[in-house]
Amino acid sequence: MPISPMDELLTHQTPETFDQVFTSDRNFYDRYYFNLHPKSGELFVVFGMGQYPNLGTTDAFVCVVYKGKQHVVRASRELGSDRMDSTIGPFGVEVIEALQTVRIYCEENDHGISFDLTFSGTSPAVEEPRTLVRKGARITMDTSRYTQLGRWQGEIVIMGEKIAVTSDEYLGVRDHSWGVRPVGEAEPLGIRINEYIENYGFFHMWAPMQFEDFVIKVFIEENADGSLIVQECIKIDSHERGGRTHQLGKPRHCITYRAGTRELETAELHFTDETGEPLSVKCEALTCAYLAAGTGYYPNDEWVHGQYHGPFKLESREFDVSTEEARNKLGPLYETIVRFELSTGEVTYGMFENMSLGHHFPYGFDSFEAVAGDA
Repeated sequence: MPISPMDELLTHQTPETFDQVFTSDRNFYDRYYFNLHPKSGELFVVFGMGQYPNLGTTDAFVCVVYKGKQHVVRASRELGSDRMDSTIGPFGVEVIEALQTVRIYCEENDHGISFDLTFSGTSPAVEEPRTLVRKGARITMDTSRYTQLGRWQGEIVIMGEKIAVTSDEYLGVRDHSWGVRPVGEAEPLGIRINEYIENYGFFHMWAPMQFEDFVIKVFIEENADGSLIVQECIKIDSHERGGRTHQLGKPRHCITYRAGTRELETAELHFTDETGEPLSVKCEALTCAYLAAGTGYYPNDEWVHGQYHGPFKLESREFDVSTEEARNKLGPLYETIVRFELSTGEVTYGMFENMSLGHHFPYGFDSFEAVAGDA
């Protein structure tokens, strides 16, 4: 248990040094997530960096969807004891002003993607409801997360093409989550195999929307029968309007999936405003980042978050997203840039995250293989 720079701070929560977390569960993680896009579907960038203290690793990725290609650059290294070190090869995260301004960067490298970008929150960072899932005797998910929407400034280089990122045009959302959630190579299921024999399902949607003077955020997770695991529906005023949070009542969702997939095509979300009046938003898909393809968010044999790749590894992958046939192979985790239109007339652009695994009977998915359009 070596000491590290964090141990200089008066912030200890346990008798351990900071390189030791509260649980020995291998699935403990601590991760940043960021995305950015113009007010259109022409470019979509997703960046993430995580630490996995009980696996002894840290990794990062950037996913860039542009001109019919999805480019992924990813890196991994041994974590060591200094958890204040938020660099992995060319990647880095710098907190300039806590809960307000964060810089992310990827220095020039041999894989054609680099950037230097600064996020500034337009409204306060807000803590989401804690997610707790127990399977049998074991806790499989116990996470905290805060989210913030804002604007971006900087530059990104994509295969030699420089793109200026300006705060009047580029929007985005970031989150920081930590706790217990499956990471690293998959564990043997053991008795948990029985969960998957009949009626297993997990439905997830996360839709943060940034309008001129406020933010609306809808977050829902459900079991196969539509029963709730967690839900949130809030409005957050901008900093200029005081940054207050308003509860918007129980949200309802109606998703139309692209034929032959579980990828969002359109959606409607229904809830109430802060006075109790009905409010709805229409969502129209423009561009999708397929985070199951190459980023580590979804387990596969070659790369998954927390997996050990030796002292250091940096590599890239490229995927064709120019046709429906190519995109159909890249699920099941979809981050879709959509056009949001409120029933009160406001319009904006943002990300709608969607994943439906296994059964989800409300949408007619009555098997693991079921997709939209099945009879």
